[in-house]
Amino acid sequence: MDWKESIKARILWFPENMPGPYQTPGKQPTHETAMNTKTVNIVANPRSKNITEGKSRAPNRSMYYAMGYEADDFKKPMIGVANGHSTITPCNSGLQKLADAAIAGIEEAGGNAQVFGTPTISDGMAMGTEGMKYSLVSREVISDCIETCVQGQWMDGVLVVGGCDKNMPGGLMGMLRANVPSIYVYGGTILPGSYKGKDLNIVSVFEAVGENAAGRMSDEDLLQIERRAIPGTGSCGGMYTANTMSSAFEALGISLPYSSTMANPHDEKMNSAKESAKVLVEAIKKDIKPRDIVTKKAIENAVAVIMATGGSTNAVLHFLAIAHTAGVEWSIDDFERVRQRTPVLCDLKPSGKYLAVDLHRAGGIPQVMKTLLAAGLLHGDCLTISGQTIAETLKDVPEVPRADQDVIRPINNPMYAQGHLAILKGNLSPEGCVAKITGLKNPVMTGPARVFDDEQSALAAILAGKIKAGDVMVLRYLGPKGGPGMPEMLAPTGALIGAGLGESVGLITDGRFSGGTWGMVVGHVAPEAAAGGNIAFIHEGDSITIDSKQLLLQLNISDAELAKRKVGWKAPAPRYTRGVQAKFAFNASSASKGAVLDDY
Repeated sequence: MDWKESIKARILWFPENMPGPYQTPGKQPTHETAMNTKTVNIVANPRSKNITEGKSRAPNRSMYYAMGYEADDFKKPMIGVANGHSTITPCNSGLQKLADAAIAGIEEAGGNAQVFGTPTISDGMAMGTEGMKYSLVSREVISDCIETCVQGQWMDGVLVVGGCDKNMPGGLMGMLRANVPSIYVYGGTILPGSYKGKDLNIVSVFEAVGENAAGRMSDEDLLQIERRAIPGTGSCGGMYTANTMSSAFEALGISLPYSSTMANPHDEKMNSAKESAKVLVEAIKKDIKPRDIVTKKAIENAVAVIMATGGSTNAVLHFLAIAHTAGVEWSIDDFERVRQRTPVLCDLKPSGKYLAVDLHRAGGIPQVMKTLLAAGLLHGDCLTISGQTIAETLKDVPEVPRADQDVIRPINNPMYAQGHLAILKGNLSPEGCVAKITGLKNPVMTGPARVFDDEQSALAAILAGKIKAGDVMVLRYLGPKGGPGMPEMLAPTGALIGAGLGESVGLITDGRFSGGTWGMVVGHVAPEAAAGGNIAFIHEGDSITIDSKQLLLQLNISDAELAKRKVGWKAPAPRYTRGVQAKFAFNASSASKGAVLDDY
């Protein structure tokens, strides 16, 4: 049974000529034509009717009347708009116009928009502080918000609008939990800043701090880069975590084609948001749900695109959590399996030259996907939110990237023959860890450990010139439980790059890295130190080997010595005993399982 027949077998209505993204929906076929069998009643409000129909629901309806509803509105689908707009961060400060466009699209398509808010944390602002420990926690809070509102209000569908890094995985996890027809609207990337003829972005500032501390940049240049790096609204401009996750969502089919690389200030972003809303209304009629879309093959497609675009290490953590929420069998070893067969096609920052806006001009994620599909590296039969398959969605995209650009390489001339997110194992990380190996001349080193139990002292050592070429920095007690919240560490890695030590100093941690990080770095070491992982037993000066060719992370001491060090070890007292941090630390699973809170 093909995908169309499978869908027909379980839904109420299937329009054979459903308009694709960016087309103007025309007159839909009659139900008889659509099913070619008999007349079928469309239920436009299959869930919300539970609180809007019947005499006993008069009190419920009275609440709606207070918001301007009319009697006919109760026959329409109630569609949530989970709005991540805030003035906390430029990533989210441009979202209201997209939410407004989505609301208009829902109403034009015959639905009722029900708007509610979701929170965000600015990773760029919180970076290097205790506030960064709330970033991963916010992923769970966002998913809780969406699940709670959609389920509590019996919504028939939900459109999620988000910008900063955790908005995407948190939003999709909430969508998967509720499992009502859903679509994701990414807020869009930021436009580049400029100084002395060079494009700038947020990572430029972090690296400039390191250059200034090393005496390689003047105070005036640092100030000008600080003031010019971020010229307006949108998420960080390279293939960092936000753009990585948005690209992966497009590859999954839960967002519209081309939407993941649009710039927030551009009008096409609002047009895409409005069209997303209209596509969602049709998905409600066809009963296409997130768990129909987020399958194992779809996750393989998303991970292949992450590898091909040089995406963030955080994608490993988030897709482990997404797969868990979707009920899909997916392990950390699956990333390595996909990596080994997928080339890096895109020359994108942080390890390359270009930004997301350049990728968009070069053909966007559809061009990357079509190149992979033509090479047999994508599953073309996966369903998307539009009702089309991946192959159908990409049918008009050329198989070979345009010759007048060099952002996207052809399949026979990739940046790298294999993906860039390697899964290392060894006595320091028997459950696995993640190394980002693109851009490195030699992804192998052995050196003496420089041990730090917090990020701040590690950064201070770098800025003070105490870290030398050949050292392997160890930042521990920063995992899901130990941090808690597994903070990202762009400040120390940016400082290493700025000091010219990006390829000569190793850095391993049970915490995370920003999508803007590159260099000889290994994160998500599991088990973490706070759970008794072997990273807790490294001594200053110990020999450590990072070998991305052999997929090895090794503490070079005997098993007997390691066992001796473990005697009498006790887990440190919790850093937090109340509030969301305490709840996260108590419930969080290993990073090798996505740091989810419901791994029972």
